[in-house]
Amino acid sequence: MTDRTALTASGIHKSFGSLQVLNGIDFTLHSDEAVGIIGPNGAGKSTLLGVLSGATSPTRGTVVLDGTDVSALPARDRAARGLVRTHQIPRPFLGITVFENVLVAATHAGAARQSDAYDLALDALQVCGMMAVANRPADSIGLLDRKRLELARALATRPRLLLLDEIGGGLTDAEASELVETIRGLRARRIGIVWIEHIVRILVQVAERLVCMDAGKVIASGTPDAVMTDPDVVRAYLGGVPA
Repeated sequence: MTDRTALTASGIHKSFGSLQVLNGIDFTLHSDEAVGIIGPNGAGKSTLLGVLSGATSPTRGTVVLDGTDVSALPARDRAARGLVRTHQIPRPFLGITVFENVLVAATHAGAARQSDAYDLALDALQVCGMMAVANRPADSIGLLDRKRLELARALATRPRLLLLDEIGGGLTDAEASELVETIRGLRARRIGIVWIEHIVRILVQVAERLVCMDAGKVIASGTPDAVMTDPDVVRAYLGGVPA
């Protein structure tokens, strides 16, 4: 039987001074799996994503990607190995066009040759529904398109594993639904996905497994139905009222 495990975090602790943010997190992602991470504010979700992506170094613990310990590798080196992250607040390069933003990602973060980078950028824009605004300045587009641009830049690097940090935040219901359709389409490309999101109803349209964190620990993991009715999750995240 083939081992589908692509990413493993073991015994992850992270402290900022005296503040313990992550306290012994164990996490596994399979190569073609979509996992949603939920939890109250301050649970440590974004910090965990930072540790997985290489943006943040753990105080203790290891991160293994495709069987190799990458705990000491920075985010750029992990991106070159196919592990890419988007950010909660999009920060495009504002002095250039939407297309040029994606081309930069394909060329530099994706380390593609110029001819390949052009095709990768076009493909990412097409997948994300952004061809109509490709030649517009990045500072002229609205929030939904900025979220799409953040996703397109990640896709242009040819990721195998994609970490999404509250990409649905700030969107209307209709806009969030549009973004869900785009992300669901990535499953056909067999991209593994870890998605942090407060809007659980859109998260469960993509994620086959949910992980709930609280106070720097995993308190539940399993199918969406099982996690959302878990007594510990109900108390910590749903205010004592089952979903």
